[in-house]
Formats: sequence, structure tokens, C-alpha cells
Amino acid sequence: MASPPPGQQTEQPHLVSLVLQSKKALQHGQQLCSKANSLSNASAQCSLDVLTLDAKVKWITEAVLEQLKLAANVAKSIEYKRAQLDKQVKAWDVVRSKRTEALDNILESLGAQLVPPGFHQSSSGSSLFGSQHSIDGKNGNVLFNAQQSPSATVRDNPFDRHGKNADRTKWKTLRDFVDESAIENVLDTLESDRTRLDDIMASTYDYPETLSAAISSIRESLPSSSNVPSIEDILNAQQQPSELMARHLSSLTSHYEQMADALKESEAGEIFGEEDLQDMNRDTEELPSIMAELEEQVLSIEDTHQQLVTAKTAAQERLTTQSSTLDNLDELGDIMSDMLQKQQDVENDCQELLDGLQERLLIVEDLHHRFIQYQTSFKKLLVEIGRRRHHKEAVEKVVEGMILELRAMTEEERQVREDFNAEHGRHIPEDICLCIENPPTRWDVVPREGDVRESLPEVESDLLAQAKEKLAVVDVLSAGTESV
Repeated sequence: MASPPPGQQTEQPHLVSLVLQSKKALQHGQQLCSKANSLSNASAQCSLDVLTLDAKVKWITEAVLEQLKLAANVAKSIEYKRAQLDKQVKAWDVVRSKRTEALDNILESLGAQLVPPGFHQSSSGSSLFGSQHSIDGKNGNVLFNAQQSPSATVRDNPFDRHGKNADRTKWKTLRDFVDESAIENVLDTLESDRTRLDDIMASTYDYPETLSAAISSIRESLPSSSNVPSIEDILNAQQQPSELMARHLSSLTSHYEQMADALKESEAGEIFGEEDLQDMNRDTEELPSIMAELEEQVLSIEDTHQQLVTAKTAAQERLTTQSSTLDNLDELGDIMSDMLQKQQDVENDCQELLDGLQERLLIVEDLHHRFIQYQTSFKKLLVEIGRRRHHKEAVEKVVEGMILELRAMTEEERQVREDFNAEHGRHIPEDICLCIENPPTRWDVVPREGDVRESLPEVESDLLAQAKEKLAVVDVLSAGTESV
């Protein structure tokens, strides 16, 4: 077997080394490209996962926001209903203030109206007002103290109390005959029911604020915005390194094939020139820089892939967090249902109480009207007593005149009879006309059988004048009201 030329013997080991280096570089390049390809495929799948998770997060977020809008409307509805209820209560308070103020005013007016002692001192068998009771049996309204009626008058007034009762500071007033305890009971019941109304309303006072706070808490737990990086930019960023790696892999493949062919040709006896060997060495020396660049591109692809992995993890965490948000939303729904039911119960209870309070205001208003009528009737009583006293005095004057006239006529008749009997009596037999000796009948004017002389209480002239003046004002106001 012939031996190869000396030059070829030194060339062949060198080519083998170059082929081995090219093969090793190609294999390493293939591994890097395979890894880059796997990363690219994983990035594509990860991108799909990120988009899917982000879509779920957005859908849940939008659904939660819609539910929160409904919850906010519920809070506004509760607040509106409370406002309407507050408006009704305030309107009732205004009416109550007017009614109770009017009642206080008439009671103060009754307290200023003096009652002459003759109207209530001494017991009586009759009353100008008739029998009065503390509670009106028909309407259940407070009237007067039955034990102290200012309308009680006396049938018999055997002594004059005018001088004894001259000190008006000791006189009673119309208010002394009012059953104050019954009025206090009505007002206390009114205040008690009003306090109950406040307590019932207070039970749902914080509902709107509580709902608003819960809504804000859930809204704040939602992701403010999607932090998902641009999938297109990431995939585009992987595209360039992948293409470059593909070109490098193609170069490595081509270089390896060239070196393998050169080795085969060398083994077949072909001798390469110095320039060809230099080209082969130069190409082989560039392999480390190509491999470094491949590794750099792999790192770049790994970096973009890691961005997608991080984005997927973050999206998964947001989705997990929203599961808790959905639980909170379900709990809020249950709370709202309870609140709506409670608010409805409160409205029903408050309306029932308001109806009862309105009826009690009617009682207060009725008291006011009754006491006005009471005061007016008493003033008219004073006027009536004055009129009756005038009638009594006129009748007594007529009776007194009649008595004086009858006495004068009787005395005149007696004198005439005595003169007749003195002149003619002795000439007439005693058994003729026995009645001639009779004196004239003496007459007296007295009440009819079964009646007694009327006794009226004293009414001072200034009290009578005040009563007439105030009644005249009332008549003018009544006439004006009727004309309107």
C-alpha cells in the first residue's frame, strides 16, 4: 500500500480537528435552536393562557361592576325611602309643634281667665254647663275636672261673699278646672310614640353608608387595569432572535458539511492549498462568536418567555383574588336582601306609628277646640249671668213696686173702712153684714209653690266688660272666616 505524501499526512489530522469542532458547534447550535423553538412554542401557549386568563378577569370585573351598580342603586333606594320617611316625620313634627303650641296658648289663656268665687263655692244641685266629666266617653278626649266645675252655681246664697272674695289673687282660673293629668297623659303618650318612631328609624340609619362602604371595598379589590404586556410585541421580539438563530444554524450546518466534504476529499487524495486551509481555519475560528450569539439569542427568548410566564402568574393571581371578590359579592347580595326586608319592615312599622300619631294629634287638636269653646262658653256664661241678674233685678223691682203699691192701697182701704165704720157702724145692727168689720186683705208677692228665689253669683263689671269685648272680637273673626 502506497504511503500518502508528507504534506497530506499533516493536513489530514488538522482537517479532522476542524470537522470535529464544526460538528460539535453544529450539535450545540442544534440544541440551542431546539431550546429556542421549545421556548417559542411554550411562549405561544403561554400567550394564549395569558389572553384567556385576562379575558376571564375582565369579564368577571365587568360583571362585578354591573352588580355593584345594582347594589349602589339599592343603597340609593334605601336612602331615598329613608329621606321620604324623614320628610313625613318632619312634616308631622311641624304639625305637632303647631298643635301643642296652640294647646299651650289656650291653656295659658285659661290660666289668665279669673273665675269669680261665687261660681264654684258652695255645692249645687245643677250646673249651667250640665254634668262635666274628666274624659269624654264618646271621643276619649280630656275635658274638665268633674270635682271642680266653674259652672256650679248656688240655689241659696244666704250671705254676701263680695267683701270676703275681694282679693282676686286668691281666685281660681278656668285652668284650675281642667284635668291637667289627663292632658299630660296624652302628651306623654305622644312623646313616647314619637321616641319609638326615632328608635325604629335609627335601626336602619346606617344602611346606606354600610352598603356604600361595602361597595367601595369590593370595587377597590378589583384590578384597576390590566397589566398584561403586549403579546404581539413579545412574540415579535422572539421572532427576530429565532430568525437569526435559524440563519446561524444554517451557517453551522453548511460549515460542517463543507468541512466533512473537505475531509473526505483529503482522504481521497486531494491536496488543499495553503489559502484553502487558511479559509477553513478562519471559518472555524468564527464558531465561538456564532455560538455566543446563539446563546445570547436564547437568553433573549428566555427573557421574553419569562415575561409571559410572569404575566400568566399575575393573571392567575388576579383570577384567584376575584374568586374571593365573588364570594364577597354573594355575601353583599345576602346582606342587601336582609336590609331591604328590614327597611320594608321599618317603613311598615313607622307608617303604622305615624297613623297612630296622627290620630293623637287629632286628639290634641280636639282638645284645643274644646278648650276654646270652653273659654268662649264661660265668657258667654258671664254675659248670661249678667243678663239674668239684670232680668232678676228688673223683676224684683217690679215686684217691689207692686208690694209697695199693694201696701199703700191696703192702708188706704183700711183707713176708708175705719172712717166708714166710725161714722155709720154704730147705726147698723151688729147682725147685719158681719163682714163690714173685716179689714182689707193684705197681699204679698212670693215665688210660686215649689220655686225659690233665684240667687246668682257675683260678676264684677270689669270682668263682664272684658268678656263682652272678647266675644265681640270672636264674632268679627268668625264673620270674616265665613265670608272667605
